Amino acid sequence: MTVKVLLLEDEELVRGGIRMILESADDIEVVAEDTDGARVVELTDRYRPDVVLTDVQMPEVDGIEVTRRLTARPSAPAVVILTTFDVDEYVYAALRHGASGFLLKHTPPKELINAIRVVARGEAMLSPRITKRLLANFATGATGELARAKLAELTPRERDVAAHIGQGLSNGEIAKTLLLSESTVKVHIGHIMAKLGAANRTQVAILAHDGGLA
Repeated sequence: MTVKVLLLEDEELVRGGIRMILESADDIEVVAEDTDGARVVELTDRYRPDVVLTDVQMPEVDGIEVTRRLTARPSAPAVVILTTFDVDEYVYAALRHGASGFLLKHTPPKELINAIRVVARGEAMLSPRITKRLLANFATGATGELARAKLAELTPRERDVAAHIGQGLSNGEIAKTLLLSESTVKVHIGHIMAKLGAANRTQVAILAHDGGLA
């Protein structure tokens, strides 16, 4: 199956380079691109991308607003934020609104391609190198007490899965660690997200961190 990508980046050279990298993969197609997020809803409706890869800072509508507009819609595509910095207040805000993760602009080509595949499968893309730093500095507005209260609704097995999500593990890695099938892990994650009111696994990771699980 081909992963369809909508690319939003205001710098032409950067946008062109990212497009070339993505389209070097046989299973990824950049179906549309733009220099700003102002038309993101229109472009999403027209091209039905699986993933929207968007710069954080753009002239009119930035990556945070792009994320908010898309995740508020039913059957929203996964949103991945492009940023120049390891820890960026704009990224924090985007994750609060339900972004599936973020990538640094100097991410190696193979990692960029893999990231698009990962988020298209419904997983989060938080680079292992910066996951702990990101979560440690993330200000969700939720207290540890509130996070613990939410996590208390989970079964022991769901808490195990949530803890591993908080550590940045993929479904496959969680399955191997807990000796479960990937399909069972996916079922647990669906239950966890429903109980926690999380839009995606990134928000589960944040709650797991705030609640002391990760």
